[in-house]
Amino acid sequence: MPKENSRAATVTGLALAATGLSHFVVPQVYEGVTKAAFPTDTRQHVYIDGAAETAIGLGIASPKTRKLALAGLVVYLLYMAVNVARNR
Repeated sequence: MPKENSRAATVTGLALAATGLSHFVVPQVYEGVTKAAFPTDTRQHVYIDGAAETAIGLGIASPKTRKLALAGLVVYLLYMAVNVARNR
């Protein structure tokens, strides 16, 4: 079972990293969602979010950094939620 969990976490991490990288390739796709949290300098925040998601995803993909990356994911999600709430 742990090997299956590890494989699933690796695939999930790589998928998140790929999503993060796509922020740089097609940033316009993310502007609508990002605008809710960051109504000003939205494109800059799309790139920042892409970098964060790439780093967190790569961290989750590696068993050695997975716990730290999961903690980073929680912080990132809280950061986004607070900014959405603040800009309502």
